[in-house]
Amino acid sequence: MSTVGTAEDLHASATKITGLSDFGEDDYRDGLAVLLESCEKEAALTPLGVKATRAMLRGALGARLLAEQSWRRHPEYADVPVERPVFVTGLPRTGTTALHRLLTADPAHQGLEVWLAEMPQPRPPRETWADDPLFQAIQAGYQRHHIKHPEFMGVHYISADMVEECWQLLRQSFRSVSFECLAHLPTYSAWLAEQDWLPAYRRHRRNLQLIGMPDANRRWVLKNPSHLFALDALLEVYPDALIIQTHRSPRTSMASMCSLAAHSSSGWSTAFEGEVIGRSQLDLWGRGLDLFRAERAKHDPSRFHDVDYDAFVRDPLGTVEEIYTHFGLPFTEEARTAMAALQTGAGPSEARPAHSYSLADFGLTPEEVDERFS
Repeated sequence: MSTVGTAEDLHASATKITGLSDFGEDDYRDGLAVLLESCEKEAALTPLGVKATRAMLRGALGARLLAEQSWRRHPEYADVPVERPVFVTGLPRTGTTALHRLLTADPAHQGLEVWLAEMPQPRPPRETWADDPLFQAIQAGYQRHHIKHPEFMGVHYISADMVEECWQLLRQSFRSVSFECLAHLPTYSAWLAEQDWLPAYRRHRRNLQLIGMPDANRRWVLKNPSHLFALDALLEVYPDALIIQTHRSPRTSMASMCSLAAHSSSGWSTAFEGEVIGRSQLDLWGRGLDLFRAERAKHDPSRFHDVDYDAFVRDPLGTVEEIYTHFGLPFTEEARTAMAALQTGAGPSEARPAHSYSLADFGLTPEEVDERFS
């Protein structure tokens, strides 16, 4: 197949794979249509890129199908509370992943595991995951990816059982900046910038209620840099949310983000590389931070806490304790012990290559980045 395919073809493929046909409301089809148009006209996808993009879109549709089925099977999900969830956000590559994984080590907290973001369902007991065919399939896919692309392990290591970003829940609505972080999609990017994120976040919450059904007494801790683009919608759907914003030198974070985009989409396109990645990501994340800053100014300052990357690296547990104190959360001995154990096992690994990157690789200068984020 020389193109990603039509919406009808992708729907049929997702139905064939899952055996399901109820995609829910039609409030996602506009985003899918614009995305397919942008892929066709602008993305310059290679055969590998076509295959990867098709799998990505089919996966988003499959997740919709599975969520709809699970909501019908477990109508009691609607009564599951999501109280004072913590959202970690900030520019990409500013320590959000490390902070998120540390916070979710607290036994009182829960995060969104990769396989459950892809296959929404009430979270099964962890001891059953290894024998679950769905878990096995997703884990095998990541293991194959790491063998084929060992350099990616040094950029952002992922496995099916790890907590990850919640953009996969937003992708069910085909409203996610993740698409434009993997391809040259100016038409989709311009369209998305004008959209109302509220329906996507309402579906996001319903997914959390479903997945967290067996752990309703545990606080959700989520992270996603793309929350920068939709703070007002997030706070309307989660009116008691607690927001952590991470900060790091934009020169470093943008160089690292461009490198991540390049590694993630390597070989997918003849357009999305080098300077195109640099310019698109500088514009995207500059706009996101502008939006977040403007919307944050409208809300209660006590709902937010800022974390400096360098301070976090110097003293991870001290930084976490400051977060707990600011939000009035109990920092128990169990939480401290679990986080300390995670830190002990989080040192450099010879199996994971070092991540090297440079702004110049993407046609950017330090002065340009400084000016955009001044």
